[in-house]
Amino acid sequence: MSTAETRTQAGAGTAAAEQLRRMPGLVPVTETLRTVARRPPEPLTHPAGDDAGGIVGEPAAEGRRIGAFWRLLGSELSLTFRRPRNMALLAVLGVVPVILGIGLRFASGTAGDDEMGGIVQNLAGNSLMLTFLSFSFLVLLLMPVAVSVVAGDAIAGEAGGGTLRYLLAAPVGRGRLLAVKYLNAVVFGYAVTAVVAVTALLTGLALFPGGSVTLLSGTTITMGEGLLRILLAVGYVGAAMAALAAVALALSTFTEVAIGAIAGTLVLLVVCQVVRAVPALDAVTPYLLPTRFTAFDAVLRDPVDFAALRDGLLSFAAYIALFGSIAWARFSGKDITS
Repeated sequence: MSTAETRTQAGAGTAAAEQLRRMPGLVPVTETLRTVARRPPEPLTHPAGDDAGGIVGEPAAEGRRIGAFWRLLGSELSLTFRRPRNMALLAVLGVVPVILGIGLRFASGTAGDDEMGGIVQNLAGNSLMLTFLSFSFLVLLLMPVAVSVVAGDAIAGEAGGGTLRYLLAAPVGRGRLLAVKYLNAVVFGYAVTAVVAVTALLTGLALFPGGSVTLLSGTTITMGEGLLRILLAVGYVGAAMAALAAVALALSTFTEVAIGAIAGTLVLLVVCQVVRAVPALDAVTPYLLPTRFTAFDAVLRDPVDFAALRDGLLSFAAYIALFGSIAWARFSGKDITS
């Protein structure tokens, strides 16, 4: 074969290859792989009108992570507040103050002034006092039950249902998922507190006279100031439920059975109550979580006992830090098999 024929065939082959490269769907795989291998990844750049210019690096990635975090939290909150079990718990907690108020109204209407107990007499003249009474009645058992159900189910429920490994298969990260689960339980705890406060307040205003409020110290304050003190109590009790949620979440990382974490949290509460009732163990009592639950009555003093509220909040923060660390240490190194 002559040199001219060889060049002609080579030119024809080159033209055919060029035509293949131009036609979509007919590009040889080897050519595509070589082209991709030769081409460096193109950096993300700012829009042309951006003065900053340059490569979008960590700030953009951090912004995407933050957005994903809030979307995940919103999804978790939506699931929590649409679950019939959780709504039933909120409904029960909302009905209890109504029943309590009706019973006290009946007792105050049938008993004479000499026969009424101190708390009934105070409530008969102070409609806002039903809110504090409802907190005293519910904060040691029924409210912790509701919070423990949500927080105890956070990790164990996902593991037991076989959905935990699918959550972690997405680019979520264990620390971020744990934070979302905890914040979801905290929001539910404040929702529980708000439901009790609002239903008790409305029931008290409907059944008992409004106006000035007589505190435990004997001082009389206006109704507006009484409402502000109710807000303080709601914030304090909500913080108490957040500390309890940290305990339940930590237990939830040790099991794949949600009822086990829930029951374990409630057993710890009962044990703490028993220890508080034993005089020989008074030295341990100040360090128990339920001891601080009822310290919201500091708002019924004149002036408000902010030192008691501060000590309670510091105790709650310590429990959150301790059991949050336990939950993170356990969950970050746990083998996910379900």
